[in-house]
Amino acid sequence: MPFRLLFIATACLVCQPAAAGAVYKCHEGGRVIYADRPCPGAGAALPVRPAPPPDPQTQARMERARDMALRIDQLRAEQRLREERAADAARRAALALRKRCDKLRLQGQWLAEDLGRARGDAREAARIKLRRQAETMAVECPA
Repeated sequence: MPFRLLFIATACLVCQPAAAGAVYKCHEGGRVIYADRPCPGAGAALPVRPAPPPDPQTQARMERARDMALRIDQLRAEQRLREERAADAARRAALALRKRCDKLRLQGQWLAEDLGRARGDAREAARIKLRRQAETMAVECPA
């Protein structure tokens, strides 16, 4: 933000000679008024001296400051873009994990149903499958 103010101040200094025009000192009703047009009553044009040329060292410093401000703005925009991309990647990863966990929960539900219907040796195999699936669920979806 301070660099932008510096840039604006530099622009004002550079443009000042072009903006200078005639200044008129007018007397109206016992008051003195300054205007950019000739006075309808009593008044006189005041000489306007041109502004001195800008100091080359100051001008170079201002240009460096402007370049630095532009570079800082560019770096901030790049950082913001990186952060947005990282946040988007994190959202996609969280969505994929939630999807995987939902799938594992559903598989566990199906295995529990299979265990309830199983008889004899198939019941022990179904119990082992359900336990292994529960272990997988505990590892991949701790919450």
